[in-house]
Amino acid sequence: MTFTIVSLLPGTQNTNGDAQNATVLERRAEWAGIAARTVSVERAAELPGEVDAVVLGSGSDASLERSRDVLRTMHEELRRWGTEGVPILGIGTGLELLGWGVEHRDGSSLEGLGILPGRAVPRDGRVTGDVVVASPRFGRLVGFENHARDYVGAEGSPLGRLRAGAGNGRDSGQEGVVMGSVIGTHLHGPVLAKNPAFADALLRIMAERRGLAYEPGEAAAAIDAYAAAARQAQLRAAGIELAPEA
Repeated sequence: MTFTIVSLLPGTQNTNGDAQNATVLERRAEWAGIAARTVSVERAAELPGEVDAVVLGSGSDASLERSRDVLRTMHEELRRWGTEGVPILGIGTGLELLGWGVEHRDGSSLEGLGILPGRAVPRDGRVTGDVVVASPRFGRLVGFENHARDYVGAEGSPLGRLRAGAGNGRDSGQEGVVMGSVIGTHLHGPVLAKNPAFADALLRIMAERRGLAYEPGEAAAAIDAYAAAARQAQLRAAGIELAPEA
């Protein structure tokens, strides 16, 4: 058995290296003794017949409409996979495209796929910097945010609450959105590389769907030590190094 991990539109949706979250899942699966492959998909005809996880990274506003139009041709598959419990991870504009859509400052709007609740709306100025999130499902997450829009309408199902950073904005105190195994976040990093426990949680979902058990392999320990050091540095920068994991 081989895990199939789809990296969606890596040619346009990878401005922050977010497409590499697919590689993180692939490597950690292999370290656990599970064969895995990453399939880069730029058009619907390239979608594999069976999928275990999907990663949709962040792109520029210049490519936003083009990416949306391509994703529309895959709407049926994405919605079905989300209903079936396949982990789908959208980051940055990937989150926005999976949501209800994007409102622009000039009053125009771009309709999203509607797979996740919430809509991206203009904010006053771009926000960049470290983010720390307490997620009840995935533990404490760290990452870097870089976005010029807030995200509203996800208050009932956020990824977690903020310990540092702007997250969804509008003084919501929240970051991201979750609907079953479909997850959207502003966290770059790539987020799964900085948060191995988050990656392992997705891999357990993938394994359970296939009737398997997943436990991190021994080879992951050395890499996780690097991730832990990066996390500690980010927590120190955010001034919450001694905050308990939550």
